[in-house]
Amino acid sequence: MPDTQTCKCLIGGSWVEGKTDRYSQVCNPSTGETIANVPNCTPEDVDRTVAAAVKAFPAWRDTPVVDRAHLMFRFHALLLKHADEIARIVSREHGKTLNESKASMHRGIEMVEFACGLPSLIPGEILQNIAPNVDSETLRHPLGVVAGITPFNFPAMVPLWMYPIAMTCGNCFILKPSPRVPLSALRIAELLVEAGVPEGVFSVLHGDKTVVDALLNHPQIKAISFVGSTPVARSIYQTGTANGKRVQAAGGAKNHLIIMPDADVDSTARALLGSAFGCAGERCMAGSLAVPVGGIADDVVGRVCELAGAMRVGRTDEGQDIDMGPVITREHLGRVREHVDNAQAQGASIALDGRATKIADAADGFFIGPTVVDRVTTEMGISRDEVFGPVLAVSRVKTLEEAIALGDKCEYGNGAVIFTQSGRAAREFKMRFNAGMIGVNVGVPAPMAWFPFTGWNMSFFGDLHIQGKEGMMFYTQQRMTMTRWPEPKSQDKVDPVWRTGKS
Repeated sequence: MPDTQTCKCLIGGSWVEGKTDRYSQVCNPSTGETIANVPNCTPEDVDRTVAAAVKAFPAWRDTPVVDRAHLMFRFHALLLKHADEIARIVSREHGKTLNESKASMHRGIEMVEFACGLPSLIPGEILQNIAPNVDSETLRHPLGVVAGITPFNFPAMVPLWMYPIAMTCGNCFILKPSPRVPLSALRIAELLVEAGVPEGVFSVLHGDKTVVDALLNHPQIKAISFVGSTPVARSIYQTGTANGKRVQAAGGAKNHLIIMPDADVDSTARALLGSAFGCAGERCMAGSLAVPVGGIADDVVGRVCELAGAMRVGRTDEGQDIDMGPVITREHLGRVREHVDNAQAQGASIALDGRATKIADAADGFFIGPTVVDRVTTEMGISRDEVFGPVLAVSRVKTLEEAIALGDKCEYGNGAVIFTQSGRAAREFKMRFNAGMIGVNVGVPAPMAWFPFTGWNMSFFGDLHIQGKEGMMFYTQQRMTMTRWPEPKSQDKVDPVWRTGKS
């Protein structure tokens, strides 16, 4: 693995130092200790990385798509072999439990499996005799050099949503991982090099806003993929498209969990537990606003608090068998607590309070326990804002119509779930709720690799979503060719071999 004391960049097939004297620190969230330094690279680093990718592009573009898929097959085998190792790195640098890290690795590996099958998706279309003696066809071509800017919350999985598809389509890819969690991305990059990726086809650059701006403004980068917060997603979309680039930018969320009076209380509460507190709530598909309908509210809140209060919170850096780990930084921990403080000051009821959680062997870790904030109203910020922590807000309503109306007021639109035994209620919810990913009796309606990650509203900026067939379409452009071969006017000009088959 590259030096974990000072992370290196992958440029032109070589592991090299960033040309900078500015560094960020990678912290172990379980203990608060620094475990690596990350260079904040410069626009000059971006220039040399793009130059290497531009140089590599023609040969990679012309490599048969089946051979590009073969690279992904080799990469897939290495990922399976090292999946547990990488999961342990994720748990140490991010704070996920080991089981959560393993699950995220396997969801990323599914995307590589999807990329292995791209030769069956990427062919164009042809229509013969669209007019007399005229044929029309479309073919898909790669864009060139593309880049991905990825978040801290899924350091292994989210990059794998992007570059396996982009590269199999024939593009060269530059990855800029979050400076908070670069270690798993670097280990995976090592495996891609081991699998035989040609020099310059895949690169890794570290950095902060300076590198992001340089990528967005570089004229030879054709497309940007981004996952992160809504304000940054909006900015990246606006800057990237103003510079003529394709952009897919996934932002934040406030996902609603509707509980109908006929829902099974125990199974629903367990689903809410995983949705709200899984990955310490640090995911854009976390269920963060429970909306019980009618008289079921007390039973659901009581059961959720009972189950959540029994969750084991603790360190994740040494493979501990626990249910929930820390949040990513001390600053983020403060913001999560502030959301709860403000809701309480505005009149909400704290049904389960995790703010005072302390871990005996990790006094400096960034811990907050599962928290349930009940009787939240629409005037409270916690009903609208993305907390991105293990906090479940509860807004009680009387009817499904009121629950759907809450969704209509939400500026986000990532996911939403209904728990019910009524097909009629489920259909009404599925057809009308203001979100792009809908679940019925499913805690987290996150799509698998074969389907697009279809956020709406302020949860996504762009036209073609990440994952699935839309991902392939994002990283390719179509060329239409129209061909006519008319009958020769003069028979003496006809090639006799073509006409008679004789020499």
